[in-house]
Amino acid sequence: MADLIASLTRDVANFPKQGVQFKDLTPLFADRTAMTAVIGPLAEICAGVDLVAGIESRGSLVAAAVAARLGTGVLSIRKEGKLPPPVLHEEYDREYGPAAIEIPADGLDLRGTSIMIIDDVLATGGTLGAANRLLQRARANVAGAAVLVEITALGGREAVAPLEVQSLSRV
Repeated sequence: MADLIASLTRDVANFPKQGVQFKDLTPLFADRTAMTAVIGPLAEICAGVDLVAGIESRGSLVAAAVAARLGTGVLSIRKEGKLPPPVLHEEYDREYGPAAIEIPADGLDLRGTSIMIIDDVLATGGTLGAANRLLQRARANVAGAAVLVEITALGGREAVAPLEVQSLSRV
């Protein structure tokens, strides 16, 4: 699995800012064989949860496919300003600057809901940590997180501990 993911990951130097090595998974998502291949193991990791939460935008894409495979609901954790108020808002730092994510504050009862968070890449852990805090504030039971690619040198896994993270590929 790791070789398949690596073969379809495009490294983009200095994007979105100088010094960042961006992992572009667009070629993997566009390849029907590869996309199907990664959804199966992610669905196995997420088996038994009530809801799959994906972090916008690439994590939401993958989460929707996993949720469809599992027959669960899907929650998109959105970037700041993309949802109508009221929202739950969580700020965080990432390797290229501050950001915030949000989920609806009403019309969605997550109390006691077992949720697995999905994202495409775990780098410094800022986004994943913020998603975990956001869902905890919504009183969800976060079962863990799953990512396609983990950049081990950036320490994201340690930054989000004790959240359990499973990755399909580590670079």
